[in-house]
Amino acid sequence: MPSSAPSTPGSGTDVDPGYHDHLHWQRYQAFFPGALRLSAANAPEEQRWRWRGLDVHVDRVERPDAPAKVIALHGVGTYGRMLAPYGRLPALADLEYIAPDLPGFGLTGTALLGAKYSDWVACARDLVRRERARDSRPIVLLGVSTGGRLAYDVAATTRVDGVIATCLADPSRDEVRRVLAARPEMARWAGLLSLVREPLSAVRVPVHWMVNIAAAANQSQFANLVWGDELAGGGWISLRFARSCLATAPAVPPERFANTPLLLAHPAEDHWTPPLLSEEFFNRIEAPRRYATLRGAGHLPVEESGLADLDRAVRDFLDEFDLQ
Repeated sequence: MPSSAPSTPGSGTDVDPGYHDHLHWQRYQAFFPGALRLSAANAPEEQRWRWRGLDVHVDRVERPDAPAKVIALHGVGTYGRMLAPYGRLPALADLEYIAPDLPGFGLTGTALLGAKYSDWVACARDLVRRERARDSRPIVLLGVSTGGRLAYDVAATTRVDGVIATCLADPSRDEVRRVLAARPEMARWAGLLSLVREPLSAVRVPVHWMVNIAAAANQSQFANLVWGDELAGGGWISLRFARSCLATAPAVPPERFANTPLLLAHPAEDHWTPPLLSEEFFNRIEAPRRYATLRGAGHLPVEESGLADLDRAVRDFLDEFDLQ
């Protein structure tokens, strides 16, 4: 569909200010344990950050006395508000919490020609630097889904104090592209995207045409909600963005990622990006690294057993590296 298609809330022409009007995020809450659920009463404060001509939507839970900050990074087909229940895990509940909607998803628009993956890295990196300028507290990145690879790339290019990722699959590898794509045979088309030139690369297509949104969660009702969310899996992405996601190599090889402690907390029953794909990358990382299995959990973990494992692993990680 051409970029002149009718505007969606994630487009550059939409000016709706917040999640008090876009309520689809509330439907996800029923799938989380009660203590993690979000409502209008306990939702994060909504802020706008002017970045490279875009108004980036940012969820924030201000805790001035917190010992550290966590910046939550979403992946393709999700957005910042969807991650808020993870910020309510007991291990993170006493930290300041920040979650941007990255360009093209959630309530953050995108440039006329669409975002590239490098824009996501730059946006998240500049947000880290902005938070560094506010105060000197440690910053931990929490990358959920393909946001795990984003957190890795940000940590490789600017200083943070820790990385927590639920996935570290490298989409520049053929075997990873096959599982990320909506259908395995589409991975073969990735090379053809490099032949698409401007302005055709601005053509937008539904997210679920390109990405296996059906495997976003093991509970089909939750995955269906992601599929139907116009700010997430039911939205649109440009061919430019899809091409850049598939073709961009890690910011540094894992053997050169040496300074930032990293926790990979991978869902054991991830039917989208199987643990082995992340483990192959993780095992090459030079930095202090820890691994945790989230028992019974799917790609976006909502199962109680997996969330309990995540909470325990995060607490141990933060304690070990004095980040709380």
